[in-house]
Amino acid sequence: MAAFLETARLVLRDFTDSETDVDALVALHDDPEVMRFINGGKPASREAIKARTLPQLLAGFPAYGGGRACWAAQERDGNRFVGWFALRPVRPDSPTVADLGYRLRRDAWGRGYATEGARALVDKGFRDLGVRRIVADTMTVNARSRRVLEKAGLTFERQFTIDWPEVIEGSDQGDVAYALTREAWAAH
Repeated sequence: MAAFLETARLVLRDFTDSETDVDALVALHDDPEVMRFINGGKPASREAIKARTLPQLLAGFPAYGGGRACWAAQERDGNRFVGWFALRPVRPDSPTVADLGYRLRRDAWGRGYATEGARALVDKGFRDLGVRRIVADTMTVNARSRRVLEKAGLTFERQFTIDWPEVIEGSDQGDVAYALTREAWAAH
């Protein structure tokens, strides 16, 4: 399958509905540490991955000419699945503002992959996809994710609280929003 984007160590490619991709997503989303700041670490079911998660990852967006906004990430050396990255348009028909996201396997943590993939998507969004502003948010207590956003060039904008459907550890401290404009990106 053709790569959407390549970095020094990663290949970002479109997801497929293959059992290989389903298996990789189930393993990723079933890890309680990976999902700790998403849903409190609840296990994932194969059925939910196939019915909800994978269709979201396979969706095309008019903002990108029908192209996808979420990509499987593999190591260039050996093609091992390490997670996924997303640059989803906030409005499906406009690329102006895009939401940066990522989720990596625990055994890929601490290797700089999140920063490498996030930086590459930021560059791609501003250079090729018509994005003018990139936003991202995470839980206030998610220090690792906050650091990745900062290393990718985004800056802290505000702290806020939302009503979580289910309270998870740390949600009482709220969330934080980060952003980067094309102008600020171009200035560096």
